[in-house]
Amino acid sequence: MREAGREPSDVTTIVVTKFHPAALVRELATLGVLDVGENRQQEASEKAAELAGLGLRWHFIGQLQSKKTRSVLEFASAIHSLDRDSLVTALGAAFAADGLRDPVDAFIQLNLTDDPARGGIDPARLETFAESVLATEGVRLRGVMAVAPLDSEPRAAFARVRAMGERLQALAPSATALSMGMSGDYREAVLEGATHLRIGTAITGNRPVSG
Repeated sequence: MREAGREPSDVTTIVVTKFHPAALVRELATLGVLDVGENRQQEASEKAAELAGLGLRWHFIGQLQSKKTRSVLEFASAIHSLDRDSLVTALGAAFAADGLRDPVDAFIQLNLTDDPARGGIDPARLETFAESVLATEGVRLRGVMAVAPLDSEPRAAFARVRAMGERLQALAPSATALSMGMSGDYREAVLEGATHLRIGTAITGNRPVSG
């Protein structure tokens, strides 16, 4: 943070606990961790139910199937992976069906590669896609999210994300958040203005080996 000239309070660290037991999340909560990230709906739903009452903020960071939208909305305060029109439609339908509830924070996931099979939208569609998100009831657009490609220099990739975030702010001035940076590249992400880091093994250690 000192190298970037930023305060620790400028950045939300989301501890990613996929495959780790609820007991570890409970222990992290006693240490002050409130933001927890998961990318599998069933596992996240079970943990959130077991740990209800701890005041945790659950972030869904994986690709979300449209049919599981309502289940994720039961526990998630933020979804970091809006990547297609059908998902936005499903979110709007879920809110319409369930009536009043707090809006969910949402990040548009960007695909920084040339592989359309990778998660995220084509950056060329950012403004068009954002308009549909902004028009969807119950969804509060916070900013953009991305994963640095393995074959690129992380800081250069995050500089692209920052530039695309500025494009988004021209359309949605309050959408200032940048969800980028993981255990191996969080330093570069912070230098490029990350507001949300998604950190797994650097905090939790290696995931348990399933039998």
